[in-house]
Amino acid sequence: MSKKQDLTRAEEVRLRRDKETKQRMRRAAKEATRPMPPISARTRGTSATPTRKSNRNTRRRFQVALPIPSDEIRTFSIPQPRFGTRAISFLFVGIIGAVIYFAYSLPYFRVTQAQVTGNQIIPPEEITSVMGIVGQPIFTLKPDELETRLRLNFPELVAADVTVSLPNLVSVSLVERNPVVRWEQSGGYTWIAEDGVAFRPRGDKPELISVVAESAPALSLSASDPLNPIPFISVGMVQALKELAGHVPPGASIIYNPEYGFGWNDPRGWRVYFGTSESDVELKMRVYESMVNSLTQRGIRPAMINVTYPTAPYYRMNQ
Repeated sequence: MSKKQDLTRAEEVRLRRDKETKQRMRRAAKEATRPMPPISARTRGTSATPTRKSNRNTRRRFQVALPIPSDEIRTFSIPQPRFGTRAISFLFVGIIGAVIYFAYSLPYFRVTQAQVTGNQIIPPEEITSVMGIVGQPIFTLKPDELETRLRLNFPELVAADVTVSLPNLVSVSLVERNPVVRWEQSGGYTWIAEDGVAFRPRGDKPELISVVAESAPALSLSASDPLNPIPFISVGMVQALKELAGHVPPGASIIYNPEYGFGWNDPRGWRVYFGTSESDVELKMRVYESMVNSLTQRGIRPAMINVTYPTAPYYRMNQ
């Protein structure tokens, strides 16, 4: 068997590649040492313009053998940039990201305070503080959440409308409850509005109806709106107090007893009760005066007179 037959296939491929590589290197060396073609002189008599144009368009070519440490000779080329849909998408995402970053970081879009209208009792500073909007980007504020927060923190509010607008404006429109009654109990006092809702007093209002209560009324009232606070007293009780306020003797205060309702200490030496109903207040007052005249004529000095039911009034003596 010959030597050629003893070679494996891998050795035959390696020998063939070595032979081809040597041949390519010899051809490259011959090309590099080939003399340059002679440059002919410019032909006289021709115009200057064609000569310059010919020189501009004519390019000289040079062939140089580069020592590439590889089995193959490769050519290199500079890729031309191509702007496809992916590059445009990346550019668009970058722009959006920059806009979001500046929107959240620039002081121009951060809220400094709220513009409050419609308030007569609550200071604007408290409104702004409860909402927690100072220093917040305008894009993060949700009007519905701010309205809910205001109504849950301020029972004196009937309604709150919050609007936000660029660059950093927060407008708050309020509708407040008007206090009618000053309810004093256990050394403290609160204000009560027409609908019976109690809230924190702010300052002093001498025009309010003053009530001194022995205890809180036992009422099981509920609010139709979950954001409305539960009334402290009923609307009927508020109306009854408004009706009785014009009949209170000078220097006396309306008192509240959970059993007998509203009344006062009469300067003539007894206590009178009229209940908690707003109906028949004028009738109760006429019955009361008639009863007092009758008792005075008979020389009776009672301790308590009750005209909660004008058709069945009664009195009690001191025990």
